[in-house]
Amino acid sequence: MSKRTPFYQEHEKLGAKIIDFGGFDMPVQYEGIKQEHMAVRENAGLFDVSHMGEFFVRGPEALNLIQKVTINDASKLVPGKAQYTAMCYEDGGIVDDLLVYKLSDDEYMLVVNASNIEKDWDWITGQNSMNAEIENRSDDYALLALQGPKATEILQKLTETDVSAIKFYTFETGAVADQPGVIISATGYTGEKGFELYIDTKKADAGKIWSEIMKAGKEFGLEPAGLGARDTLRLEMGFALYGNDITKDTNPLEAGLGWLTKLDKGDFVGKEALIEIKEKGKNRKLTGFVIDEGRNVPRSGYKILDSDGNEIGFVTSGTQSISLNKGIGMGYIDIDHAKEGEQVNIQIRKKEVSATVSKPPFYKK
Repeated sequence: MSKRTPFYQEHEKLGAKIIDFGGFDMPVQYEGIKQEHMAVRENAGLFDVSHMGEFFVRGPEALNLIQKVTINDASKLVPGKAQYTAMCYEDGGIVDDLLVYKLSDDEYMLVVNASNIEKDWDWITGQNSMNAEIENRSDDYALLALQGPKATEILQKLTETDVSAIKFYTFETGAVADQPGVIISATGYTGEKGFELYIDTKKADAGKIWSEIMKAGKEFGLEPAGLGARDTLRLEMGFALYGNDITKDTNPLEAGLGWLTKLDKGDFVGKEALIEIKEKGKNRKLTGFVIDEGRNVPRSGYKILDSDGNEIGFVTSGTQSISLNKGIGMGYIDIDHAKEGEQVNIQIRKKEVSATVSKPPFYKK
């Protein structure tokens, strides 16, 4: 049976269409994906993302464990700062992408993808030879993402914390809607200004925070937004989705995550494989493309062909861009054909549809 987040009744009340996602009953849409997408781009949207997992790593060995399992350099973090990173297997394949929050000198929070909670937990505990203290509190935490140009004004009505002073990838802890201990993080998955609110349900009433944000946002055009809009928004920015664009069969260097792969830090799982891949050079690359004309929508798994009809790659994510009103997608393309501006064809059912290789983000302010 699927799990339910603390906001499930709110979603039902709002008439959300519910689907199973990562083992949770989650809202895919309320009034409609297009409306919710545009609300986030123009005003604000509120997402329930409580299905994400939260692991706490504590003690004198906490940093050593995180350095061992992640590819970015967590030693650069100071309390109040977050970092985007990934974990790799020995062969360089991706276990998951995640966020690392430094809460204090010897306490960190790792935020992992919903469908990977169990797998990631097993992986991290299996690497914990240094006996760092690690706790899975995924079931105790609710998570809301308030995203969009009006997010700051909405949230400021409900907290004494100066949210406009929270810079990208930093966080503060404070009361929201009179509920204590909320981690207010300037992060998100939409390309818009916004916040993610981590709510410890043992200490705070998550439902109250949802309803107070919805009330505070009314005058600003805030809409509840589901997973459908979350997907179209992230794809317009070219943000990778685990299970689609990054998997155990892809590595960070070909997936465009070379910028967070710190090969010059100490040892970490997958480092040797990644050094070898870097030396040999990539033979394919995750990149974006835009459909040249018509309402042709690329989907995951479709073949990417060159002008002679040879298969040169495959689509990992695709949609009809709501902001741009054309088909966009990402996929792995052979390195010789992955240059910006290169013409390729996408096999959409029986026909070949022309597309232009285009480096994300597709949507620019």
